[in-house]
Amino acid sequence: MIRFHDETIRTHFAELKERARAAGALLPGTPGSLVTHKVKGNPYLARAYYLESSRRVEDYIGPADDEALRATITERMQFADWVQQRVIQLRKLGFQVADRGAARVLVELHNRGAFEAGLVLVGTLAYMARLNDLGVALPSTRTMDIDVARERHLKLAVQFDLLPTLMATKLPFVAVPGLSPRSPPTSAQLRGAAGLRVDVLTSGKKLGTPVAIPELSWHAQSVPYYDYLLQEPEAGAVLAGGHCIPVRIPRAGRFIWHKLYSSRNRRGQPEKARKDYQQAVTLITALQGDAPQELRSSFVAAPSPLRRIIGAGLSSLAKEFKSSLPEIHEALSTLMAGIKR
Repeated sequence: MIRFHDETIRTHFAELKERARAAGALLPGTPGSLVTHKVKGNPYLARAYYLESSRRVEDYIGPADDEALRATITERMQFADWVQQRVIQLRKLGFQVADRGAARVLVELHNRGAFEAGLVLVGTLAYMARLNDLGVALPSTRTMDIDVARERHLKLAVQFDLLPTLMATKLPFVAVPGLSPRSPPTSAQLRGAAGLRVDVLTSGKKLGTPVAIPELSWHAQSVPYYDYLLQEPEAGAVLAGGHCIPVRIPRAGRFIWHKLYSSRNRRGQPEKARKDYQQAVTLITALQGDAPQELRSSFVAAPSPLRRIIGAGLSSLAKEFKSSLPEIHEALSTLMAGIKR
């Protein structure tokens, strides 16, 4: 069983998401402060802020005597401070909040219009976003991966190359090959074994096949049945660092079934298989009243081969809910009976 936040807290989170979606481009790092410098006697404004606790950065704003510009950047900084204070409060209340490194990458992708153009956030960060949407209070999940996926050509207003985009975060990302050392890069990672990693994924019949993504000047790693997972994604938001970043995430039911599929098909990765299975169980529990309908509709939409693979694990999944949530147990048992017919 899991604990839910009360309606008042969930309303505060919904307001935060709504205002973040309407805010447009987000300021990176901490809210910061305005400073004035002179070059050849001409004063100009800069925004001083921190990307990390000890790393101060200054970005040029414009002439110091431009009052309209000063008012605009001041308003954006005040909004960033408002968001940061609410993210801090939500973290203390049990909402899922990722770290500053993840925030820096997601803010950059958001500001360049990647999610609006069709990029979808998947993996653990999408799971965290979905828990927050459902009002679930759990210990904060930790991840050093940012998984993004693309099924169709991204409709970017301006094409951007992925690696330079990640480097624009002022974090030292390096390209990482795919599953084979000779394959083109499908990931980028900060130096060090525990460094933040950004993986680009797409659909394909064989796991790990590099697929060119021309609009990003990059390759993605193929994952079976990702076309199913990525259909009809929904608007969501990730809490990270002191930010609330608008993203697109998979539909809950499709996420659950693909996680169950992954848990049964990981080879030599028992810890990741257990994590996939636990995420599926937790999301089903979190859906509660909507779970039977959501599970049924997303299961019917799945390709036949995927349904057969999932079906092998439905019995053990149904047992998870037999005593605690009998309506979910019944829904899963009905799906299992349908497969046997």
